Amino acid sequence: MKTIEGSMTALATPFQNGRFDEAAYRELIERQIAGGTSGIVPMGTTGEAATMAPEERWRAVRVAVEAARGRVPVVGGAGSHNTAETVESVKRVREAGADGALIVTPYYNKPTQAGLVEHYRAIARAHPGFPLIAYNVPGRTGVDMLPETVARVAELSEVVAIKEASVTMSRAVDLMELCGDRLALLSGDDFTVLPFIACGGKGVISVSSNVAPRLMADLVAAARAGNLTVARALQVKLNALHKALFAESNPIPVKWALHLMGVFGPEIRLPLTPLSEPHASKLREELGRLNLL
Repeated sequence: MKTIEGSMTALATPFQNGRFDEAAYRELIERQIAGGTSGIVPMGTTGEAATMAPEERWRAVRVAVEAARGRVPVVGGAGSHNTAETVESVKRVREAGADGALIVTPYYNKPTQAGLVEHYRAIARAHPGFPLIAYNVPGRTGVDMLPETVARVAELSEVVAIKEASVTMSRAVDLMELCGDRLALLSGDDFTVLPFIACGGKGVISVSSNVAPRLMADLVAAARAGNLTVARALQVKLNALHKALFAESNPIPVKWALHLMGVFGPEIRLPLTPLSEPHASKLREELGRLNLL
Protein backbone atom coordinates (compact mmCIF):
# COMPACT_ATOMS: atom_id res chain seq x y z
CA MET A 1 0.00 0.00 0.00
CA LYS A 2 1.23 3.50 -0.84
CA THR A 3 1.83 5.72 2.17
CA ILE A 4 -1.10 7.97 3.10
CA GLU A 5 0.63 10.99 4.61
CA GLY A 6 2.18 14.36 3.83
CA SER A 7 0.49 17.15 1.88
CA MET A 8 -2.46 15.66 0.02
CA THR A 9 -4.85 17.70 -2.10
CA ALA A 10 -8.63 17.49 -2.09
CA LEU A 11 -8.95 18.13 -5.82
CA ALA A 12 -11.36 20.66 -7.27
CA THR A 13 -13.22 19.49 -10.38
CA PRO A 14 -13.22 21.53 -13.62
CA PHE A 15 -16.31 21.78 -15.81
CA GLN A 16 -16.69 23.16 -19.31
CA ASN A 17 -20.09 23.68 -20.89
CA GLY A 18 -21.64 21.68 -18.09
CA ARG A 19 -19.40 18.64 -18.55
CA PHE A 20 -16.42 17.26 -16.64
CA ASP A 21 -13.28 18.74 -18.23
CA GLU A 22 -10.82 15.85 -18.33
CA ALA A 23 -7.98 17.77 -19.96
CA ALA A 24 -8.06 20.52 -17.33
CA TYR A 25 -8.24 17.90 -14.58
CA ARG A 26 -5.11 16.22 -15.86
CA GLU A 27 -3.36 19.60 -15.97
CA LEU A 28 -4.37 20.32 -12.37
CA ILE A 29 -2.96 16.97 -11.28
CA GLU A 30 0.33 17.60 -13.08
CA ARG A 31 0.58 20.95 -11.29
CA GLN A 32 -0.02 19.20 -7.99
CA ILE A 33 2.65 16.57 -8.47
CA ALA A 34 5.15 19.11 -9.79
CA GLY A 35 4.41 21.23 -6.71
CA GLY A 36 5.33 18.49 -4.27
CA THR A 37 1.88 17.17 -3.39
CA SER A 38 2.22 13.68 -1.92
CA GLY A 39 -1.28 12.40 -2.73
CA ILE A 40 -4.49 13.41 -4.48
CA VAL A 41 -8.07 12.98 -3.35
CA PRO A 42 -10.66 13.26 -6.12
CA MET A 43 -14.41 13.34 -5.52
CA GLY A 44 -14.63 14.77 -2.04
CA THR A 45 -16.45 17.91 -0.94
CA THR A 46 -13.98 20.12 -2.80
CA GLY A 47 -14.52 18.05 -5.94
CA GLU A 48 -18.29 18.74 -5.98
CA ALA A 49 -19.05 15.03 -5.79
CA ALA A 50 -22.48 15.88 -4.38
CA THR A 51 -23.57 17.41 -7.70
CA MET A 52 -21.95 14.87 -10.01
CA ALA A 53 -23.64 11.78 -11.41
CA PRO A 54 -22.16 8.44 -10.33
CA GLU A 55 -20.60 7.72 -13.72
CA GLU A 56 -19.01 11.19 -13.75
CA ARG A 57 -17.52 10.54 -10.32
CA TRP A 58 -16.01 7.19 -11.25
CA ARG A 59 -14.67 8.62 -14.49
CA ALA A 60 -13.00 11.43 -12.53
CA VAL A 61 -11.34 8.90 -10.21
CA ARG A 62 -10.15 6.88 -13.20
CA VAL A 63 -8.73 10.00 -14.88
CA ALA A 64 -6.95 10.90 -11.64
CA VAL A 65 -5.40 7.42 -11.49
CA GLU A 66 -4.32 7.66 -15.12
CA ALA A 67 -2.85 11.14 -14.63
CA ALA A 68 -1.01 10.24 -11.43
CA ARG A 69 0.65 7.25 -13.15
CA GLY A 70 1.64 5.73 -9.83
CA ARG A 71 3.69 8.75 -8.77
CA VAL A 72 1.45 9.56 -5.81
CA PRO A 73 -1.43 7.68 -4.17
CA VAL A 74 -4.97 8.40 -5.33
CA VAL A 75 -7.70 8.21 -2.69
CA GLY A 76 -11.17 8.36 -4.23
CA GLY A 77 -14.11 9.84 -2.37
CA ALA A 78 -16.80 7.20 -1.88
CA GLY A 79 -18.80 8.30 1.16
CA SER A 80 -22.58 8.38 1.44
CA HIS A 81 -25.36 8.49 4.03
CA ASN A 82 -26.33 5.02 2.82
CA THR A 83 -24.10 2.11 3.88
CA ALA A 84 -25.06 -0.17 1.00
CA GLU A 85 -24.48 2.63 -1.48
CA THR A 86 -21.08 3.34 0.08
CA VAL A 87 -20.09 -0.32 -0.26
CA GLU A 88 -20.93 -0.12 -3.97
CA SER A 89 -19.09 3.20 -4.35
CA VAL A 90 -15.93 1.72 -2.85
CA LYS A 91 -16.23 -1.08 -5.38
CA ARG A 92 -16.29 1.47 -8.19
CA VAL A 93 -13.33 3.37 -6.73
CA ARG A 94 -11.36 0.11 -6.56
CA GLU A 95 -12.28 -0.74 -10.15
CA ALA A 96 -11.04 2.70 -11.21
CA GLY A 97 -7.61 1.79 -9.82
CA ALA A 98 -7.50 4.03 -6.74
CA ASP A 99 -5.15 3.22 -3.89
CA GLY A 100 -7.81 3.80 -1.25
CA ALA A 101 -11.21 5.32 -0.54
CA LEU A 102 -12.16 8.33 1.56
CA ILE A 103 -15.31 7.54 3.56
CA VAL A 104 -17.07 10.50 5.17
CA THR A 105 -19.33 9.74 8.10
CA PRO A 106 -22.97 9.36 7.01
CA TYR A 107 -24.69 12.74 6.81
CA TYR A 108 -28.27 13.95 7.30
CA ASN A 109 -29.56 10.77 8.96
CA LYS A 110 -27.28 11.34 11.99
CA PRO A 111 -26.35 7.80 13.08
CA THR A 112 -25.37 7.03 16.66
CA GLN A 113 -21.77 6.30 17.58
CA ALA A 114 -22.62 2.59 17.43
CA GLY A 115 -24.08 3.12 13.98
CA LEU A 116 -20.87 4.77 12.81
CA VAL A 117 -18.83 1.77 13.94
CA GLU A 118 -21.17 -0.63 12.14
CA HIS A 119 -21.07 1.55 9.00
CA TYR A 120 -17.29 1.30 8.71
CA ARG A 121 -17.32 -2.35 9.76
CA ALA A 122 -19.73 -3.22 6.95
CA ILE A 123 -17.58 -1.41 4.38
CA ALA A 124 -14.39 -3.08 5.61
CA ARG A 125 -16.07 -6.48 5.59
CA ALA A 126 -17.17 -5.96 1.97
CA HIS A 127 -13.69 -4.84 0.87
CA PRO A 128 -11.11 -6.83 2.85
CA GLY A 129 -7.58 -5.52 2.52
CA PHE A 130 -8.55 -2.32 0.70
CA PRO A 131 -7.33 0.87 2.46
CA LEU A 132 -10.07 3.10 3.83
CA ILE A 133 -9.66 6.63 5.17
CA ALA A 134 -12.38 7.69 7.58
CA TYR A 135 -13.48 11.32 7.40
CA ASN A 136 -14.96 13.26 10.30
CA VAL A 137 -16.36 16.69 9.39
CA PRO A 138 -19.21 17.41 11.81
CA GLY A 139 -19.74 20.93 10.47
CA ARG A 140 -21.03 19.40 7.22
CA THR A 141 -22.46 16.04 8.25
CA GLY A 142 -24.32 16.83 11.44
CA VAL A 143 -22.63 13.99 13.30
CA ASP A 144 -19.33 13.97 15.19
CA MET A 145 -17.39 10.70 15.33
CA LEU A 146 -15.91 10.88 18.83
CA PRO A 147 -12.33 9.78 19.57
CA GLU A 148 -13.52 6.69 21.43
CA THR A 149 -15.51 5.71 18.35
CA VAL A 150 -12.55 6.36 16.06
CA ALA A 151 -10.51 4.04 18.29
CA ARG A 152 -13.09 1.29 17.72
CA VAL A 153 -13.10 1.93 13.97
CA ALA A 154 -9.29 1.84 14.01
CA GLU A 155 -9.48 -1.80 15.10
CA LEU A 156 -10.45 -2.57 11.50
CA SER A 157 -7.24 -3.29 9.60
CA GLU A 158 -8.70 -1.73 6.45
CA VAL A 159 -9.03 1.69 8.13
CA VAL A 160 -5.53 3.11 7.77
CA ALA A 161 -6.13 6.82 8.39
CA ILE A 162 -8.64 9.45 9.42
CA LYS A 163 -9.15 12.92 8.01
CA GLU A 164 -10.19 14.91 11.08
CA ALA A 165 -11.85 18.28 10.50
CA SER A 166 -13.36 19.02 13.90
CA VAL A 167 -10.80 21.84 14.29
CA THR A 168 -9.81 21.38 17.92
CA MET A 169 -6.33 20.53 19.09
CA SER A 170 -7.70 18.61 22.06
CA ARG A 171 -9.31 16.28 19.51
CA ALA A 172 -5.94 15.67 17.85
CA VAL A 173 -4.38 14.86 21.22
CA ASP A 174 -7.23 12.50 22.13
CA LEU A 175 -6.89 10.68 18.82
CA MET A 176 -3.14 10.32 19.25
CA GLU A 177 -3.63 8.90 22.73
CA LEU A 178 -6.36 6.44 21.76
CA CYS A 179 -5.33 5.22 18.32
CA GLY A 180 -2.36 7.16 16.97
CA ASP A 181 -0.34 3.96 16.87
CA ARG A 182 -2.89 2.27 14.60
CA LEU A 183 -3.80 4.82 11.97
CA ALA A 184 -2.45 7.96 10.34
CA LEU A 185 -4.04 11.18 11.54
CA LEU A 186 -4.58 13.71 8.76
CA SER A 187 -5.76 17.27 9.29
CA GLY A 188 -8.88 18.30 7.42
CA ASP A 189 -8.39 21.96 8.30
CA ASP A 190 -5.83 24.12 6.50
CA PHE A 191 -5.76 26.68 9.32
CA THR A 192 -4.38 24.22 11.88
CA VAL A 193 -1.90 22.10 9.93
CA LEU A 194 1.13 23.00 12.05
CA PRO A 195 -0.41 22.38 15.50
CA PHE A 196 -2.13 19.23 14.24
CA ILE A 197 1.17 17.77 13.04
CA ALA A 198 2.88 18.93 16.23
CA CYS A 199 0.32 16.81 18.10
CA GLY A 200 1.31 13.75 16.06
CA GLY A 201 -0.54 14.15 12.78
CA LYS A 202 0.98 12.72 9.61
CA GLY A 203 -0.20 15.40 7.20
CA VAL A 204 -3.20 17.15 5.70
CA ILE A 205 -5.85 16.69 3.03
CA SER A 206 -5.89 20.29 1.90
CA VAL A 207 -8.09 22.66 -0.08
CA SER A 208 -5.54 25.47 -0.29
CA SER A 209 -2.97 23.19 -1.89
CA ASN A 210 -5.06 23.28 -5.07
CA VAL A 211 -3.64 26.76 -5.62
CA ALA A 212 -0.46 26.68 -3.50
CA PRO A 213 0.84 23.10 -3.59
CA ARG A 214 4.49 23.97 -3.04
CA LEU A 215 3.85 26.20 -0.04
CA MET A 216 1.62 23.61 1.60
CA ALA A 217 4.06 20.78 0.86
CA ASP A 218 6.90 22.83 2.36
CA LEU A 219 4.81 23.61 5.45
CA VAL A 220 3.98 19.95 6.04
CA ALA A 221 7.57 18.84 5.44
CA ALA A 222 8.94 21.44 7.86
CA ALA A 223 6.38 20.60 10.52
CA ARG A 224 7.04 16.86 10.25
CA ALA A 225 10.79 17.47 10.43
CA GLY A 226 10.36 19.51 13.60
CA ASN A 227 11.59 22.70 11.92
CA LEU A 228 9.10 24.88 13.75
CA THR A 229 10.63 28.20 12.72
CA VAL A 230 10.11 27.48 9.02
CA ALA A 231 6.76 25.77 9.56
CA ARG A 232 5.43 28.63 11.68
CA ALA A 233 6.47 31.20 9.07
CA LEU A 234 4.71 29.24 6.32
CA GLN A 235 1.56 28.73 8.40
CA VAL A 236 1.38 32.48 8.99
CA LYS A 237 2.19 33.24 5.36
CA LEU A 238 -0.71 31.07 4.19
CA ASN A 239 -3.22 32.24 6.77
CA ALA A 240 -4.72 35.11 4.77
CA LEU A 241 -4.99 32.84 1.71
CA HIS A 242 -6.87 30.27 3.80
CA LYS A 243 -9.27 32.98 4.93
CA ALA A 244 -9.89 34.05 1.34
CA LEU A 245 -10.43 30.44 0.25
CA PHE A 246 -13.03 29.86 2.95
CA ALA A 247 -14.83 33.20 2.75
CA GLU A 248 -17.74 31.34 1.15
CA SER A 249 -18.69 27.68 1.05
CA ASN A 250 -15.94 25.41 -0.25
CA PRO A 251 -15.27 24.91 -3.18
CA ILE A 252 -16.66 28.26 -4.39
CA PRO A 253 -13.51 30.33 -3.64
CA VAL A 254 -10.93 27.71 -4.63
CA LYS A 255 -12.56 27.22 -8.02
CA TRP A 256 -12.57 30.96 -8.56
CA ALA A 257 -8.90 31.08 -7.58
CA LEU A 258 -8.02 28.40 -10.12
CA HIS A 259 -9.95 30.40 -12.71
CA LEU A 260 -7.98 33.56 -11.87
CA MET A 261 -4.76 31.55 -12.16
CA GLY A 262 -5.76 30.32 -15.62
CA VAL A 263 -5.84 26.65 -14.62
CA PHE A 264 -9.44 26.12 -15.72
CA GLY A 265 -12.74 27.93 -16.21
CA PRO A 266 -15.03 29.30 -13.47
CA GLU A 267 -17.97 26.89 -13.90
CA ILE A 268 -19.54 25.59 -10.72
CA ARG A 269 -22.71 23.56 -10.34
CA LEU A 270 -25.86 24.71 -8.60
CA PRO A 271 -26.78 25.11 -5.84
CA LEU A 272 -23.29 26.62 -5.52
CA THR A 273 -22.77 29.95 -7.26
CA PRO A 274 -19.68 31.93 -8.36
CA LEU A 275 -17.68 33.85 -5.77
CA SER A 276 -19.18 37.23 -4.92
CA GLU A 277 -17.64 40.60 -4.19
CA PRO A 278 -15.84 41.71 -2.13
CA HIS A 279 -14.54 38.17 -1.62
CA ALA A 280 -13.38 37.85 -5.22
CA SER A 281 -11.24 41.00 -4.98
CA LYS A 282 -9.70 39.88 -1.69
CA LEU A 283 -8.89 36.49 -3.16
CA ARG A 284 -7.18 38.07 -6.15
CA GLU A 285 -5.17 40.24 -3.76
CA GLU A 286 -3.97 37.24 -1.76
CA LEU A 287 -3.05 35.26 -4.87
CA GLY A 288 -1.02 38.24 -6.06
CA ARG A 289 0.70 38.61 -2.69
CA LEU A 290 1.89 35.01 -2.93
CA ASN A 291 2.92 35.38 -6.60
CA LEU A 292 0.37 32.79 -7.68
CA LEU A 293 -1.11 34.80 -10.55
